[in-house]
Amino acid sequence: MQGMGFDDPAPQGPLADFDWPMFGLVDDVRPALAKARTRGLSAALATVFAVEGGAPRGVGAQMLIMPDGGAAGFLSGGCVEADVAMHALDVLNDGRPQSLVYGAGGPVDIALPCGNRIEVLVERIPPDDDPVAKLLTLADARTPALWLSDGERRRCAAAAVDGGPHAWALVRRRFFPPIRAIVIGADPAALAAARLLSETGVATTLVRPKGPEAPPPFALAAYVREDAAEAILALKPDAWTAVCVMTHDISVEQAATAAALGSCAGYVGVLGSRRRAPEREARLKAEGFGPEDLARLHAPIGLPIGGKAPWDIAIGVVAEVMQRLGGGAAADGPL
Repeated sequence: MQGMGFDDPAPQGPLADFDWPMFGLVDDVRPALAKARTRGLSAALATVFAVEGGAPRGVGAQMLIMPDGGAAGFLSGGCVEADVAMHALDVLNDGRPQSLVYGAGGPVDIALPCGNRIEVLVERIPPDDDPVAKLLTLADARTPALWLSDGERRRCAAAAVDGGPHAWALVRRRFFPPIRAIVIGADPAALAAARLLSETGVATTLVRPKGPEAPPPFALAAYVREDAAEAILALKPDAWTAVCVMTHDISVEQAATAAALGSCAGYVGVLGSRRRAPEREARLKAEGFGPEDLARLHAPIGLPIGGKAPWDIAIGVVAEVMQRLGGGAAADGPL
C-alpha cells in the first residue's frame, strides 16, 4: 500500500499527518481492512452516502481510519478528511456510528469550497466482522460484491445473487475486483509500462519467455519466464484484467494476442505501428477470430500523447487501461 498505510510506522500524535495526505493515494480500502483484521484491530470506515451538486469524489468514496490515526483512502479534495478522522476516533472509542454533513447544512467552519454538500457515514468495523470477511472472500475470488450498511447493521453478498430490498441501508455500494495487468515484453517500453502500472496500484505480472532468472528491479505482483500464451491462460484474465502485449517477437505477439482475445480480458492492447495492423488482423482471422474479437483489440496500444520514449508509451498505456477498466461498469461505486 502506497503512502501512509498500516505497514508504516505509527504516526506521531492521535492523528496521521494530514499536511501531506499520502493515504489518499490508496483508493480501495479492502487491503487496509484485511490488514486491520489480521492485526486484530477495529477500524473506522467512513463512506460518502449522499452528494448534492458536484464533488471531487462521488457517492461510495471511502476512507479507513485506525486507532493510531493511520488512514487509507480519501473522501474529498482534502477539505474534510482531518475532521472525519477526528470523529472516527470518537466512533472507535464508543462504537456509535456518526452521520456527518459537510457543506450546506453542515458546520460553518468546514464549508466546502465548491459550495456543495456531502454526507458521510462513519462506523466502527470490529476485526471479527462477518460482512468484512465476506467482502474480502469475494475480493479474493474476484467476484463483484454488494455492501450495505446503516452504521449498525451491515450486509455483504455477491452482487449477482443479491435481490433483497435495501431501503434500510444508508450505504449501498458495489465493489468490483481490483484491476490487474499482464504485460508481455522485455524492452524499455514494456518495463516502463509494467513499472508504472504497478506503481499506480495495479497488480501487474510481467511475462518474459526464457527471460533472466532474476526479476526486474522494481515491484511486481509476479514475474513469469514461461511461454506467453500459456502464462496468459494460467492467469485466467477476467473483465478487470488488462493484457498488454509489448513484445517485438512476431511469433510471441501472435500467440499472446490470440490467447488474450480468447480469454475474458477486459482490455487487450498490442504494441506496434498502425501500418502493421492489416498484417496482424490477417493472422488473427486465419486463426478464426471474427470482427467482434478484433474490435476488442487496441493497437497501437495506449492513448496517443505525442511521444515515443518508453515513459511516453507507458503513460499512454496506463491512461488507456484506466479509461477502459477504471470507470463505468468496471469501477467500484454506488448502486
